[in-house]
Amino acid sequence: MSDAGGAPRAPTRGEALRYWFRLGCLSFGGPAGQIALMHRELVDEKRWISERRFLHALNYCMVLPGPEAQQLATYIGWLMHRTWGGVVAGALFVLPSLVVLVALSWLYMAYGNVPAVAGILYGVKPAVVAIVLHAAWRMGSRTLRHPALWAIAAIALVAIAALAVPFPAIVLAAGLAGYIGGRVAPAAFATGSVHATDGGPHAASVIDDDTPTPVHARFRWRRLVTVLLTFVALWGSVLGVLATATGRDSPLVQMGWFFTKAALLTFGGAYAVLPYVYQGAVDAFGWVTPVQMIDGLALGETTPGPLIMVVAFVGFVGGWAKQLFGPDLLPLAGIAAACVVTFFTFLPSFMFILAGGPLIETTHGQLKFTAPLKGITAAVVGVIVNLAGFFAWHVFWPVGWSAGERLAGLDPIALAIAAIAALALFRYKAGVIPVILAAGAAGLVITLAR
Repeated sequence: MSDAGGAPRAPTRGEALRYWFRLGCLSFGGPAGQIALMHRELVDEKRWISERRFLHALNYCMVLPGPEAQQLATYIGWLMHRTWGGVVAGALFVLPSLVVLVALSWLYMAYGNVPAVAGILYGVKPAVVAIVLHAAWRMGSRTLRHPALWAIAAIALVAIAALAVPFPAIVLAAGLAGYIGGRVAPAAFATGSVHATDGGPHAASVIDDDTPTPVHARFRWRRLVTVLLTFVALWGSVLGVLATATGRDSPLVQMGWFFTKAALLTFGGAYAVLPYVYQGAVDAFGWVTPVQMIDGLALGETTPGPLIMVVAFVGFVGGWAKQLFGPDLLPLAGIAAACVVTFFTFLPSFMFILAGGPLIETTHGQLKFTAPLKGITAAVVGVIVNLAGFFAWHVFWPVGWSAGERLAGLDPIALAIAAIAALALFRYKAGVIPVILAAGAAGLVITLAR
């Protein structure tokens, strides 16, 4: 619905609640696919937020540790409906995935291998390659509007792919380049009207370019201190309850400490932190075996929500393996551990948005703030392209390059699925969810046929 001036009606809490729940159930495709889905629905279709405000929030979420898509949902929900909206949007982005992963983990531990999941994953992986490439193209076409930004994206790609430069270093360098570029060549780093179409003005949104910052989103030092103290108290109280109930050295307390640290190190998304999680969960604490860790990643890729939700699988398997509540309550132990791990992994994300959002809302249109973020967004395009290449290598050559093998070890079926998915996305503008579902069905049929 729109008012007389063409602006859509602001969503009610009930409408927002239904949307965020639906998003949490359908948010396949990793962060790139999830962000693309939110952009299509919130910016293009529902017009709850303008593209410039959407990208401004996204730029902030990109530089935070933690899952940027979940944080972006939290930010938009908070901007529209205060703290309630942020908590609901962020929580519903995670809860459906937690429920699905707990169920799959239960089947995995109780009955061993899950052939159906393996088959679906066989089809989903090539489609993810196409989805990530499409997301990089969409973001690049809107962001890389000057040769300087193209240069930053290219340098970031080379830095992470060929030189193995850590993602935080790339973010800092890109932000510095944007800051310097904003002073030397401000036109290159200015935030233009990227959402205009056919040279005309963009359609009005509920939260538009010139919409004043809501009262609850205005920066105040007192509010910042209150939010920070609240989150620290919440974190400490939950950890204290676990220590009192299960012992200071129990696996649940260890998980709380470990995944809090992991949450603060997840710059660059789940794939950047998985080596750290592997070292802790496999080598240090023995919650999962190496094979179980790989299987957990496969399950995480086939479920909605952020990929970092693979930690819920780690928690479930760890709780089951450690028999937290005895040999007769293994499923309950797994569920408890999965919930503890999820809580401590995502708590910092809510803190970053609810505490830092008001400060970010003061930076609209100020080049000294937006230029560094523009540089960071350009670098992220290069990083996403590298991620697509990483996926492609492991999906199309599952056992690596084999010169003596037929097609050097290339999997032609996986390549064909990726090509069809790319055609559907680029040429026919298909949605991410239909592509994922079709690819998963194809992979299941092919696997069963074999």
